[in-house]
Amino acid sequence: EGFMTPEEVAECEVEIERLHSLAAGLATDDSRRGSFQLEPYADPSVSEARPVLRKIERTRQYSDIFRDLAAHPTLIATVRELLGDDLLLYRSTLMLKPAHHGSAHAFHQDSAYWPMDPPSLVTVSIPLTESTPENGCIQVIPESHKWGMQEWGHIAQDRDRPLTERDDIDLSNVKSVPLKAGSALMFHSFFVHGSGSNDSPKPRHTALYAYFPPTVRY
Repeated sequence: EGFMTPEEVAECEVEIERLHSLAAGLATDDSRRGSFQLEPYADPSVSEARPVLRKIERTRQYSDIFRDLAAHPTLIATVRELLGDDLLLYRSTLMLKPAHHGSAHAFHQDSAYWPMDPPSLVTVSIPLTESTPENGCIQVIPESHKWGMQEWGHIAQDRDRPLTERDDIDLSNVKSVPLKAGSALMFHSFFVHGSGSNDSPKPRHTALYAYFPPTVRY
C-alpha cells in the first residue's frame, strides 16, 4: 500500500487525460487506434464529449510516464522477490472503467488468454483512483490459483450480466478488494479475478502490468 506518492498518482491522472485527447484525435486509418478500445457497453443515454474508452493497450509505447511506472524501483523490487532478478515486461495497459459506463469484467484467469510454459506470470494491478465496490473494484476467489488453468469465455460484460455463467464455480467465498490510489495488488496468472461495473459518477483508473522471467516460452 502507498508505494506511489500522491504526486506520482496525480501525474498519472494528468497523463490519462492526455491519452484520452490523443485517442479522440486519431484518424480512422491510424494504426494506433487499435490500442484504444472503446467501452462496449457505454450507456447511450449519457452524453459524452469524447469517445468513452474502456482500456488502452501498449501504454509504454504512447507514454513515458506509464513506461517509467512499469520500472518503478519499489514495484520491481517486489516482483523480483516473486520471479527472480531477470524480468521481462509482457503487458502494459490502462483499464479505465469510465464513470456511469464502465463494464463488468467476468471472472477469469489471465493464463487462459496468455498461454505460457511454465505459467510464471505475475500481474500487477495499480489503482490510480480509489477502488471501491461502488465503482467496480477487483473481486477475487481465494485459493483459486490452485485450480489449474480453465476456460472462462468473454471478459467484458454488460452491467446486468453475472460475473460468471459457469454453474460449477462456488461464489460464496468471493472477496472484494478495495484499494487506495497508489497501492498495488499482485497475483499469479492462475488466480481467478473479475470486477463489477462502474455505476458511480467517477471513473476507476487502473494501470496493469504483467511480468515474467526469460525462461518462459509463449
